[in-house]
Parts: sequence; structure tokens; C-alpha cells
Amino acid sequence: MGENAKVWLVTGASSGFGRAIAQAAVAAGDTVIGTARWIEALDDLVAAYPDRAEAISMDVTDGERVDAVAADVLARYGRVDVVVNNAGRTQVGAFEETTDQELRDLFELHVFGPARLTRALLPQMRERGSGSIVNISSFGGQLSFAGFSAYSATKAALEQLSEGLADEVSPFGIKVLIVEPGAFRTNLFGKGAAYFSEENPAYAEKVGATRQLVQGSDGEQPGDPAKAAAAIRLALDAENTPLRLALGGDAVDYLTRHLDSVRAELSEWEKVSRGTDFDTE
Repeated sequence: MGENAKVWLVTGASSGFGRAIAQAAVAAGDTVIGTARWIEALDDLVAAYPDRAEAISMDVTDGERVDAVAADVLARYGRVDVVVNNAGRTQVGAFEETTDQELRDLFELHVFGPARLTRALLPQMRERGSGSIVNISSFGGQLSFAGFSAYSATKAALEQLSEGLADEVSPFGIKVLIVEPGAFRTNLFGKGAAYFSEENPAYAEKVGATRQLVQGSDGEQPGDPAKAAAAIRLALDAENTPLRLALGGDAVDYLTRHLDSVRAELSEWEKVSRGTDFDTE
């Protein structure tokens, strides 16, 4: 490894953002440990960069496996400079359609898994006084609409964990970056990655449009994962790394409209909101 080369640990590295981030890192001379449930998809990357790319089988919802992989990587590489919590999937369903188990499983994948892996790597980053934690969220981490309540709930939880964490670890020289992509040409909407709750006809109109959007747009998304990986590297290398990085024009548009509506609503109800304080003499 070169003097300035970094060690990356990327979950869900077999495809989509994870794959693009892993490729960008090895192409830049860094070392990448990519984890996935099916690591065969990383064979070509490991073959092309045998000295700097490694694939490890890991399901992020298996807590004991997460701890073991983190310990193994730290023992062999000495450090992890950048951890990218990317493993995830799309979930579409009306709130009422979403079962308790579906909701719990999604939180395991998008919240508890990343939390456990980050917690396992934090002490070493703290002691070294450097490191970066990249949590792949979505513009849905700040807003939601019909069919995405469960998905957005997990991403919102991940974002608030990240925001509090960022404040806590900034004195130790550790960066936290929340990435909020729009629609990118990953397999997030593809077969096997997109999960649909059992349909209730009552929500056919409202949630049906969201289902069709997800089912019909695979391979048509405007976002380029390679450009996303480059943007993430740019943000991490910046002197003032942003807390949140939106990716894609659609994400910027959605977030801008959402922030405008939040501010407008706050202003409209400000008098009522302020009026709930105790009267002062």
C-alpha cells in the first residue's frame, strides 16, 4: 500500500453503489474489503486487483458475524480508514400492508446492522484520531410518501443516528457522511432487491403508483453510480466534509420542495407553537 492509501470496508459491495465505490477506491490505489452475502459477484474485482481487493461473505443482519469480520479485518489490516454502510434493499408497501416482521427485518438491515459494524470499528478510529463513516441513506431519509413509509423510517433512523454520531466523534478527527441518492441505475429496484408487501386493494391507487414506479424504472434511472462514487470521494477529501450529500437532480428537487414545505408549515403555525409556553409576568 502507498503511503496515503486508505483501507475501505464496504458492505453490499457486490453491486450498485457498493460496487461503484469499491471500484473507485481500488482504481485510486486504495485497498478495499468488500462484503456481500454472495461474494462471487466480486470475483472479477479481486482477480483484477489481487493485492488490494478482498471479498468477505457477510450478512449485516448477523450481529456475531459483523463483530467477527470487523475484528478479523482490524487484526489483518491494522485499521479501517473508511467504512461504507451500503447494504440495503427497497421495500414498497402501504403502512397498513407492512407487517411487523417486514418492518423489523428492514430496521435490522438499514439501522441495527450498520450501527453494529460502526460501533465495532469506532474505538480504533478514535484511538488513531482519524477515519470516515459513510452511511448510504436516500432522499427518503428526510421525507416520505405513499408506499415508502417503512423504507423512509429506517433511513430517517440511520440519519439521526449519524447526525448525533457526527457531533460526538468530530473531536477525534472522524468524519460522518450521510449520502442521500435519488434514483440511480443500481439494482435497488431490480429483481430480488426490491421487496413488496402483500397488496391491500384499498391502497391500490395511492401505493399502486409507487409500485409501478419501482417495477417499471429498473435500468431507466437517471443516476450514474460511477459519478456517485466520485462525488462521495470528493466530499470525503474536502476540508469541510458535508454532513449530508444529496446525489442526483431528483434528490435535490425532492429535498428542496420538502424543506420549503417544512419551513412554510412551521411559519404558518408559529403563533400556535410559541403560544404553548407558560405565560410570563
